[in-house]
Order: sequence, then structure tokens, then C-alpha cells
Amino acid sequence: MSQTIHDAVRSRYAASALEVLNDGAASCCDDGCCQEPGIGAELYSVLERDDLPDRAVLASLGCGNPTAVAELRHGETVLDLGSGGGIDVLLSAKRVGPTGRAIGLDMTDEMLELARRNAAEAGATNVEFLKGEIEQIPLPDASVDVVISNCVVNLAADKPAVFREVARVLRPGGRIGIADIVAEDALTAEQRAGRGSYVGCIAGALSFAEYERGLGAAGMTEVSIASTHLVGDGMHSAIIRATKPSR
Repeated sequence: MSQTIHDAVRSRYAASALEVLNDGAASCCDDGCCQEPGIGAELYSVLERDDLPDRAVLASLGCGNPTAVAELRHGETVLDLGSGGGIDVLLSAKRVGPTGRAIGLDMTDEMLELARRNAAEAGATNVEFLKGEIEQIPLPDASVDVVISNCVVNLAADKPAVFREVARVLRPGGRIGIADIVAEDALTAEQRAGRGSYVGCIAGALSFAEYERGLGAAGMTEVSIASTHLVGDGMHSAIIRATKPSR
């Protein structure tokens, strides 16, 4: 089942990247994330979009703007899980400045190619894109200050593994700022599946309570989950924050 989910997600986002690489906008299949209201490039300010390569904006399929809430500081190292075309990596790179570093992680070759082209076009020198799965982050323990992600954790087949990996790579006192699709607690897994597919960012969504418990089980504290807007019946785009204890 896990491999089936990975293959479906990889295929869907590879197709989106190829659309942009071929000078089009990222297309949405019938059950794609970006067909839901409040998902896509419109969640970034005009100033942010104007300061980025067009292909980075066209490839945006997220449900929020995690860089707007992560309170990034100069000199920090930021990891973006499921970095896609690189929009959040490039925005993070500007915020952390030349002494900081922004790392994008994606499992799709086509998205990585697109992201690297966008970084080159933007002239970003403090960015790096890695291939890998968010359930097994290819970085050392305690190597990043901040983890961000934009509508990607809901796509993971093993979410407890994602939370454990996030806690592992964060330095003590590190934090997360994640935008994701979250279900109301009253919705069963079957009801979530009835509202959309896995690759469409709905069926795999955790509930508010499940998200909080999952991060807590991984050792994260100060967990907060705030809805920003509805994307479907009982389904919310939300900003998730948490901190890794200093000790």
C-alpha cells in the first residue's frame, strides 16, 4: 500500500512538473490538489510572486504559505519537505540571507530538475535540492533550524515516520511551520476518502487531534494547529507549528 501511494504521488507531480518545464502551468488532474479552492500560487503576495521565476510560481500546488509564518531569521538552515518547483525554498533563501541555507527535498526527478532551473534563474546561491522521501530524510541528526512544508505531509504514506524524521533533523530548540490539509475531528477516514483522493490531498489528511498527537508522540512540544480557510466539507487548510525541546 505504501509503495502504491508513493508511485501515485510521484506520477501525479512528475506530470505537473513536465507541464511547467514545457512552458505551461501545472495542470490539475480531476482529483488534483489545485482544483480545491484556496490552493495554488494565489496564496503568495504579489510582491513575492513578482520576485520569483515564473516557472516557480506556475508550479505552486500548495495549500498555504509556510514561509510567511515560520519567522525565518538570518543565518538559519531551513528544510522544505516536498519542495516541488522550489517556490518556498527560494523565498526561504531570501529570508535567511547569504549566511543561511535553504534545502529542498523532493522524490520526483522532474520536480527537482524544475526547482534547480528556477534556482539558477533566480541566482540563488544558498539553496540545495536533494532527492529523497520525507519518511527518510537524507540529512544528519540535528542539522536544521526550521522545517517547513506546503501541503505535502498529507500525501505521506507513513506520517508517524515523517514526524519522527522531522524531530530527528531539527536542532534542539528548532521549530516547524507547516501548511497542510487537516480534517475536522468528527470525520472518519472513510468520510475523508469520500471527499477526495489521496493524490488530491484529501483522503490522506489527518484530523486536528491526530496531527497534534502525532507530533507529540515524536517529541515535539508547543503544538498549535490553526485553520486558515476551508478547502472542502470539513476539510481545512491549516498552519501547524511546533517546537523541538531545547533539552
